[in-house]
Amino acid sequence: MSTRDTSERDDPIIETRDQLVAPMQAGEKSKADWRIGTEHEKLVYKREDRRAPSYDEPGGIRDILMALTEFGWEPVEEGGKVIAMRGSDGTVSLEPAGQLELSGAPLENLHETCAETGRHLTQVKAVGEKLGVGFLGLGMWPDKARSDLPMMPKGRYEIMKNHMPRVGNLGLDMMLRTCTIQVNLDYSSEADMAQKFRTGLALQPLATALFANSPFTEGKPNGYLSYRSHIWSDTDPHRTGMLPFVFEDGFGYERWVDYMLDVPMYFVFREGKYIDAAGLSFRDFLDGNLSVLPGEKPTQSDWWDHLSTAFPEVRLKSFLEMRGADGGPWSRICALPAFWVGLLYDQTALDAAWDLVKDWTMEEREDLRNAVPKLALDAPIPGGGKLLDLGREVMKIARSGLSARARLNSSGDNETGFLETLDEIVKTGKVPAQVLLDRYHGEWGGDIDRVYKYSF
Repeated sequence: MSTRDTSERDDPIIETRDQLVAPMQAGEKSKADWRIGTEHEKLVYKREDRRAPSYDEPGGIRDILMALTEFGWEPVEEGGKVIAMRGSDGTVSLEPAGQLELSGAPLENLHETCAETGRHLTQVKAVGEKLGVGFLGLGMWPDKARSDLPMMPKGRYEIMKNHMPRVGNLGLDMMLRTCTIQVNLDYSSEADMAQKFRTGLALQPLATALFANSPFTEGKPNGYLSYRSHIWSDTDPHRTGMLPFVFEDGFGYERWVDYMLDVPMYFVFREGKYIDAAGLSFRDFLDGNLSVLPGEKPTQSDWWDHLSTAFPEVRLKSFLEMRGADGGPWSRICALPAFWVGLLYDQTALDAAWDLVKDWTMEEREDLRNAVPKLALDAPIPGGGKLLDLGREVMKIARSGLSARARLNSSGDNETGFLETLDEIVKTGKVPAQVLLDRYHGEWGGDIDRVYKYSF
């Protein structure tokens, strides 16, 4: 989740609708300026007993963050507490139960992206050696109950924790028990944004399947391959889902603004503190009728904050976020941006990918999204066949898109090598969660502790 930028900047009051559209318009970039931003989260555990460390304890989350100063990272505070670290590789921040996230810098190519990931993992593993902690690359805690997990000292998380049970049954699991990999990508125009949004949203179930990596809950198989994805189906229907309006004629920035105005608020940030506005209307805020700030109207920062509180499968801010993948180890962190860059950053590939899914009905899209958490690549697709069949076609398109980009490293290799992890998955038809389940039922003999051997 986002770490708020508390730096001083011009923060005008919103007076016109144009100001609501402005962040999306400001995201337009020429193709030469398109960048790749990769975010990944990992579970943190104490090696001595595999519990999740609290924030304040010796060797806990705060100490992990502060140990990164050795590598040039600088602390970001909220209410006197260090809640993130900033540096040349982006931001290292905290998810609600202490999951550690790298929100990487916007980079030109996948070689740089994977090098950034490697630097970060090398650094946190060095910190882990000193502090006795390890890092687990899964989509969900395999053995922890909600009650086993700490809460981090971020004001927005306390508000969300209180609000989640009012709107869904699994929102607290989303906050406390899950990890994801995300990719942030650019667009050149409103039309380009719309095509990428639609293609990304329609194919998000495929990404979920390929990266499915959360088959355990509290030490036992949970009946799903991506339980993390299932959790989103019962978190908050007002801010999640497949967004049928994205596929309607005329979709663009204005329609996204309308959607966001209908997403209930979580909070307002004033004088260094988060004010609980959960369930209130941003439309009322625009009219000066927000009950927790009577007479006040929102600023541009308030709108930016609000744009970060919707959680659909693809999200638009001043870039597009691809949000469908479970957390995983190093190789799969690099594979997710390769998948989406190959499909979305070459026009021929983008057109080919959209052609595969453009005739699906909304009901068919929803059915696929709902089937994937349990079935992954075995989920049926519109027109017959399985998602695995579609996956093979899409992987060919992604590879061709990366080849066409021709972004080479110092050895003369293009970016297609980052797809190899996914090539193996579509070759075997077996997603990461199925590999873990085979081990659990086989060589592990039902001992979930063995999963910790697959740490970063």
